[in-house]
Amino acid sequence: MRWLLALWGLPLALFWSWYFLSYYDYNFGYIMLSRQVHDLVFELYGKALGIDPKLLPGMIAKALVLDSFILAGIIAFRRRRAIQDWFRARRRLASHMRPSLNA
Repeated sequence: MRWLLALWGLPLALFWSWYFLSYYDYNFGYIMLSRQVHDLVFELYGKALGIDPKLLPGMIAKALVLDSFILAGIIAFRRRRAIQDWFRARRRLASHMRPSLNA
């Protein structure tokens, strides 16, 4: 499970790190982090997809949210018995802590 999260999270962390560093032109002397490369990359992707390059970051963010929900669903499905046991134990504990109306 750790490998799945690492293989999912590492590329996202790298992309968003690059995106924000290049967007605000914090290049630290590296050409890949410059604003010119940022604009060129999104212009190329925009032309390849046939859409406005300014729409791409929002589309990528929406895809990230969708992928996160899909990944969370897969993890929840694989651990559904443990989640059910945890939920039942929590309800059982809450019912014992609730004051009785007959008292």
